[in-house]
Amino acid sequence: MDIREIQNLIKFVAKSGATEVKLEMDDFKITIKTTTEGTESTTTYVQQMPMAAAPQMIAPQAAAPAVSDAIVAPASDDHSKYITVKSPIIGTFYRKPAPDKPLFVEVGSTIGKGDVLCVIEAMKLFNEIESEVSGKIVKILVDDSSPVEFDQPLFLVDPS
Repeated sequence: MDIREIQNLIKFVAKSGATEVKLEMDDFKITIKTTTEGTESTTTYVQQMPMAAAPQMIAPQAAAPAVSDAIVAPASDDHSKYITVKSPIIGTFYRKPAPDKPLFVEVGSTIGKGDVLCVIEAMKLFNEIESEVSGKIVKILVDDSSPVEFDQPLFLVDPS
């Protein structure tokens, strides 16, 4: 489905009077919500899903103040000596705990196992992402306040 088809679908839903439409296909999901006049405008969420991956359920982390199960996997060939820290959840990536606080880590920071690397906000919950490895931050792969997907690479860590 291309952008023009999505725009036409949004216009159709707005004219039809429906308040919510969900469309799921093999490789993406679209949710379109409309509201009455005087409130919010049309909201559209498009989520691209990996084609080869099987659907997975993510348990809510409401009771736990920290998420310590960040996925760590070997990085691509050009950075084969580095370890990639990936996002364990979908949400918004933040490099600091609050706007007026210092960054958790920067390029060149030495980290230990259990150190907080970032925060990912999901459904109004702020989940601390802790390191599963010790080493040095080589590269930060996501901009602050950016949306991240499940299993998206966040950091490259040199374990040596």
